[in-house]
Amino acid sequence: MIVITGATGTIGSEVVRLLAERDVKVRAVTRNPEQARVPAGVEVVRGDYADTDSMAAAFAGAEAAFLVGLLGPDYVELDRALVAAARAAGVRRLVKLSAIGTGDPELGRVGTWHLPGEQAVRESGVDWTILRPSSFASNTRSWVAPIQTGQPVPNMTGAGAQGVVDPRDVAAVAAEVLLSDDHAGRIYTLTGPAALTTHHQAAVLAAALDRAVEVTDIPLDVARGFMLESGMSEEYADGALAGQAFVRDGGNAIVTGDVEQVLGHAPRTYADWVRHHRTEFGG
Repeated sequence: MIVITGATGTIGSEVVRLLAERDVKVRAVTRNPEQARVPAGVEVVRGDYADTDSMAAAFAGAEAAFLVGLLGPDYVELDRALVAAARAAGVRRLVKLSAIGTGDPELGRVGTWHLPGEQAVRESGVDWTILRPSSFASNTRSWVAPIQTGQPVPNMTGAGAQGVVDPRDVAAVAAEVLLSDDHAGRIYTLTGPAALTTHHQAAVLAAALDRAVEVTDIPLDVARGFMLESGMSEEYADGALAGQAFVRDGGNAIVTGDVEQVLGHAPRTYADWVRHHRTEFGG
């Protein structure tokens, strides 16, 4: 049995699908089981990170677990509790979804948010693997509305490039790692095959949609105002903006071979992701 937390999210749902295709026993954990849509044969259970009993029940009898924590300064203790619940239930392999740059002092506070969870996994006494993906290609779904209305897409990272990764590749790596002993004690930084700026991604979308996709730079102080107005805490907003500044200054212009090392083939390009999701943008 493999337990997948965050089982209805972008990565978790794809991990569930991949494992189910391989006839692996999968238990999908979500706060709202009645709304979950999973492949036939997948067990769906309720689990809330803040409810220790529900997570203990979710991990019971499992061999391995995929841990998708909640990102932010308010959730670091929940990350530790999630690892503790899995370990207490006898789970023998833990795979944590973290983020690129975790622990880099140049990244600032956002670079510390995954650290307690990573530390808990590494000190768990069981086999562990940490996945640190770069920026998801799917993040540009936030551009759907401006593109469909002919507005420019926002850019807070200037000319900073990132190793944009297809979420399908992240999920495929997670599935492989969950099923094998060969990746214990490893930290994989998962990127696509090229470092791309916002302008690069906009150009790829423009070519796929056969229409112009303009880009407008958003000053970080303006972005901060929008974040606070939307209900974010000052600590979360400032941490997120520090991450944007890190990218803008070139700190995330990283491309690795870790996806190919695990999967045996090159990672998908951003253009591959766009072709798969072109209709979402009105193409």
